[in-house]
Order: sequence, then C-alpha cells, then structure tokens
Amino acid sequence: MQERQTEEERWDEKLHIRTAGRDDAAEDAHHYPYEPTPYAVLQKVADAGWVTRDDVLLDLGCGKGRVSLFLAAVTGCRCIGIDFLESFVEEARKNAANAGLEEAVRFACERAEACTVPAEVTAVFLFNPFSVTILKAALARLSASWYEAPRRMKVMAYYPSEDYVAALMQEDWLTFDDELDCADLFPGDDREKILCFTAEGV
Repeated sequence: MQERQTEEERWDEKLHIRTAGRDDAAEDAHHYPYEPTPYAVLQKVADAGWVTRDDVLLDLGCGKGRVSLFLAAVTGCRCIGIDFLESFVEEARKNAANAGLEEAVRFACERAEACTVPAEVTAVFLFNPFSVTILKAALARLSASWYEAPRRMKVMAYYPSEDYVAALMQEDWLTFDDELDCADLFPGDDREKILCFTAEGV
C-alpha cells in the first residue's frame, strides 16, 4: 500500500497538482465520495492507446481534475472535466493552472444528467462518480450528442459496479469493445478493470 501512496504523491508533485486523498464531504444518495483514479490505472489507459492526442476526453465527475490533467500531459489529448460541486471545480482549475495545462483542459460546474456534450468529444471516462440513475441520464446526453453528430466515441468505465455494467450494456448505440485488466495493480478485486464501449461513426 505504501508503494501506491508514494506513486500517487510522486505524480501529483511531478504535475504540480493536488488531487490525492478521499473526500466524502458532498456524499449523498446520488453522489459518491471523491476518490481519484490511481495514476497506475491512468498510465494503463495511456499505454493501451485508448486515449490519444487526437481525442477530446469528457471526464464525468472530474473531481479535482486528475484524470484530465494526467491524460492531457501524457497523451497530448484535450479534456473537458465536469463536476456538480463548485469547490472541486475550483480546485481542478487551480491544478490546471499550476500544471500549465489551461489551454488543453477546461473544467466546468455542471451536472452530468443535464450537461451539454460538445460534438468534439470522442472519449468519455467514468469512475463511479454517481448513482446509476444519474448515469442513465448522462448516457442519454451522450447518445443525443452522438446521434446529432455521429463520430467514433469511446466510453470507459473504471471499477464498474454491476449496475453500471448493466446500464452500459443496455445502450443500443454502444458496443462493448474491450476490457483493460487492472488486477495486477490491486490483486484480489475482480472489479479492478476498465470496460471500454465504442460508438462508431456513420
């Protein structure tokens, strides 16, 4: 466990950001505690080529911005992070400024169930930020954007619950594409994976 903590601290320091630690101050029935995606998991995403410099990534439930800032720095992609909590968005913006990534990453205080999904978005990342009720509403926003501007879009779900898997599998516009196994990073937990779904362009 200490090695993982050290790795988390090392990347935060390297990027000049502060994203470590759990925060459950805004937890309620529909919004889950802030818990950043481990850097080792994000490195796997980058290494697997699931996000590239040609992508515009939408980070739903971005928290303090780790996913967007790391992937922008490592892959060269552009990112949009949204979170319902203004205090998290403010911290994410400070982190972007400290990392020198303000041109590549932008953060907004929006609710996922009512967000505007720009036609430029080609990848989406989720780490269980909210209830499946909100997830389904967010997926409706994503599908509406895709139908209005058909393009190849990837939807990645890290550490998915059974409810998340079921909801994603029921989306007609998405096709299950691949699974990135992360069990080697955290042995003994069968949820340690990222499921990747794809919507193809027309």
